[in-house]
Amino acid sequence: MQQNLKRIAGGYWGISQIHRWTLYKTVILLAHGSSAWCLNPTFKMKRKLSSIQRPFLLHISGAYRTTPTAALQTLLGIPPLHMQLQFEARFTSIYRLRIPLPPFITDTQPHDLEMKATGWSTHPSEHLKPNQISFEDGEAYIARKDIINIFTDDSKTEHGVGAAFCVLTNDIWAYQWSAKLNDNNTLFQAELTVLHEAVIYASHLPNHNTSKIHVDNRASIMASSNSKSTNETARKIFKILLSNPRIKVSWVKAHAGNIGNERADQLAKDATQHGQPYSHTKLPKPHIKGSSGRGCLRSGKPHGRMAIQAGKSITSCPQLVSVPLTEIERMLSSSLNMDLSLPTSKDFTCLTEIIAVWWNWHGTSLCHGVSWHVRKPAKLRTIMAEKGRQFRLQA
Repeated sequence: MQQNLKRIAGGYWGISQIHRWTLYKTVILLAHGSSAWCLNPTFKMKRKLSSIQRPFLLHISGAYRTTPTAALQTLLGIPPLHMQLQFEARFTSIYRLRIPLPPFITDTQPHDLEMKATGWSTHPSEHLKPNQISFEDGEAYIARKDIINIFTDDSKTEHGVGAAFCVLTNDIWAYQWSAKLNDNNTLFQAELTVLHEAVIYASHLPNHNTSKIHVDNRASIMASSNSKSTNETARKIFKILLSNPRIKVSWVKAHAGNIGNERADQLAKDATQHGQPYSHTKLPKPHIKGSSGRGCLRSGKPHGRMAIQAGKSITSCPQLVSVPLTEIERMLSSSLNMDLSLPTSKDFTCLTEIIAVWWNWHGTSLCHGVSWHVRKPAKLRTIMAEKGRQFRLQA
């Protein structure tokens, strides 16, 4: 593949750099069976994978062969190959193969994760009544005395994830339920959880009562009315609705002054701090991706090692203040996985100062090493050389 890329792009001709980068990111490379051999790669394997990745980085950037690999990875925003394969191996082992990993790799186990359901939840001939699901605003039903209105809502704040529903009967708040979910659960999971609890509550009411559940999230209604939904909670809701035709689900506009929706929203916000813990909802797929990625960053070589010759890693610096970023600053901050919105320290005030320090040390050699797909030559090369001379005179 590297030879094919070499045939369609050169230092000053061929497809653009962004197209080369896209080709590299979209074509699978050496990932086959990585869960068997790349869970904890050895130093020798890392060096071998780095030597395989380097020609691709050179052809994508158009840089000279003397350019350090770490500099190419930083400028292109591409992590080391062994870290990518290690992430894929850990994710595949836990999520697909259902193989538990040691605690020093991740605390998440396969039984903690939400898995996709397949096939039909019921026989294809069974379906909900046409009037059970409505995507029109159901506020008009609130005034009716012969209908039990149930309002659901969820909330995610800095304190966590909460879900709640309340029951309105004859202008009286007859019942309410709230719970605090795991901080890693998504809002969609919270919507389905509270809808599931609401339909369970409605199914235990006397048969002569018609219940109307008001939900302000269309996606959860669509998932719950689909017999082939891949979400297990949505399938449970579908089965309860199928066996209880008197339970209806209707969409209601959020934050539009609806008294029931506003009350449920407040209950959900309170539940993020004071709600009873709810452990029946499993962790979503994005959680394991994030935890596996962070684990690879902790266990691998620090990505974005800027002071290559000095052997100092910029990742050891404190978190930085949020400032307007230039293009190269965005590339560096994204590749370093840094949060630029946290308070600054007394040592560094902004990312620009760190880049200036590093550039004074290594800017000249990097400018000679990177082709002018990244920067234009003459003027920038002169400026960097002058800065290097000034820095040496000051030292």
